[in-house]
Amino acid sequence: MIKTVDLTKKYGEMFAIQNIDLELEEGDLFGFIGPNGAGKTTTMRIIATLLNPTSGEAYVCGNSIYTKPKEIRRLVGYMPDFFGVYDDMKVIEYLEFFAAAYRIRGQTRRDRCEEMLEIVDLAFKRDAFANTLSRGQTQRLGLARTLLHDPQVLLLDEPLSGLDPRARIEMRNLLRKLGQMGKTIIVSSHILPELADICNKVGIIDRGVMSVNATVADVMKQVREQVVLHIQVADNVERAGNLLESHDQVESLEDDHGTLVVTLKKGISDYTDLPTQLVAEGYRIRMFREEEVNLEAAFMALTKGLGAKI
Repeated sequence: MIKTVDLTKKYGEMFAIQNIDLELEEGDLFGFIGPNGAGKTTTMRIIATLLNPTSGEAYVCGNSIYTKPKEIRRLVGYMPDFFGVYDDMKVIEYLEFFAAAYRIRGQTRRDRCEEMLEIVDLAFKRDAFANTLSRGQTQRLGLARTLLHDPQVLLLDEPLSGLDPRARIEMRNLLRKLGQMGKTIIVSSHILPELADICNKVGIIDRGVMSVNATVADVMKQVREQVVLHIQVADNVERAGNLLESHDQVESLEDDHGTLVVTLKKGISDYTDLPTQLVAEGYRIRMFREEEVNLEAAFMALTKGLGAKI
């Protein structure tokens, strides 16, 4: 669906992006992570054919940005990080205006606009003026506008930026729903933990260089050298701790207010023998789980010192 090859953009001697290679399939939800000025918007604008690269190539559904930009624009829905709304237009009028620009006519246009309001959960605001919407509602209106022509590819630049916690949850659920509909989505953000919940692939970019491009699961594996377990038993916590600490898979153990935090030795991922041994020794297990690495921790670990290398 989306492919870039050595995509590069320079301004004078400065690289905005450098040799970006990206390949996404239908239904992928790609989290594009990086600080402000890292090159996320530049990459997305090139894919949307709104900006020409200095070198390299990009394809959307097999169409080159050089030879078939019109075809790409029919396939892509681009939502910038900031966009204006017309103050004197009602929400439904705003959508109908843009639907007309997409040459959607008659009853089809009206039906399409109503459908988009339902998808973004904004039907109750259809007759409100656009300038009376909250920040979160405005973002959802912008997404509805982006979806009007039923694009196969969505490029969403910082859609979670500036939203309150409730609005972020609503937008995140909406993005997940769009992914389930088979849309291929690139969503850029610096709100790191939230992307881990909705994306199946992630790219980390800094100063125009993409240092990581992998599935979320693979990113977590890259930063986790050792498995950490959290274990609770019903009684005799100290004795259980001594038992686990003597196991040949365990490197260290701490008692965190009754929760045993067990760090396994490097390279060990199969720890099924540990709960089996506890049960065999008569301990009742209340909790046994592997500690998760969130995307924010992964970002910090994988980009540590990157700026100094570029």
